[in-house]
Amino acid sequence: MKEIILATRNRHKIEELAALLGDLGIRIRTLADFPAAPEVEEDGTTCEANAIKKSTTIARATGVTALADDTGLEVDALGGRPGVFAARYAGEHATYEDNCRKILKELSGVPALKRTARFLTVAAIALPGGDVHVTQGILEGLITEATIGHHGFGYDPVFLVPELGRTLAELTVEEKNRVSHRARAFVQAKEILRGIMCESIVGA
Repeated sequence: MKEIILATRNRHKIEELAALLGDLGIRIRTLADFPAAPEVEEDGTTCEANAIKKSTTIARATGVTALADDTGLEVDALGGRPGVFAARYAGEHATYEDNCRKILKELSGVPALKRTARFLTVAAIALPGGDVHVTQGILEGLITEATIGHHGFGYDPVFLVPELGRTLAELTVEEKNRVSHRARAFVQAKEILRGIMCESIVGA
């Protein structure tokens, strides 16, 4: 295995994943390299279902090992919403800002200690031959009362990491990639990819 493809068109996610996977020593490709690759509708009811669907569809279409992830945000005071629908919580074409505004509005008046939440990322590695490997990472935190910070994307400006005393949007890329839910899922995914690479070398 000399290359992998990131099964996403989200440029922010591509940048983050490229940084996380950069030391693997293999070529990292994106969907921009495969214009004919299909759009994948994320219609699963869980992050795992969406990640597996994206990775397997793209692996079959391109013949390249594909890596996909899906992330949900569970807010306890909202009964676990928005969950798997985090990216489109404020509507099908909602912006990051729209989603953050909706969360903050719904939590208006909720005291700090009851604003607990967690990010869940599921990563799926799909090989062209059909094998799929799944990992997950969880990050516990609190939803702030206003947006704070200018880095990152998505809900990063409203997600406080208690042990750091800062939101994800206040962290540098390097800091975020040490603690985030996505980083935790992809540390495990990297080990799986290294194992696949070793098997490829032995098999050769």
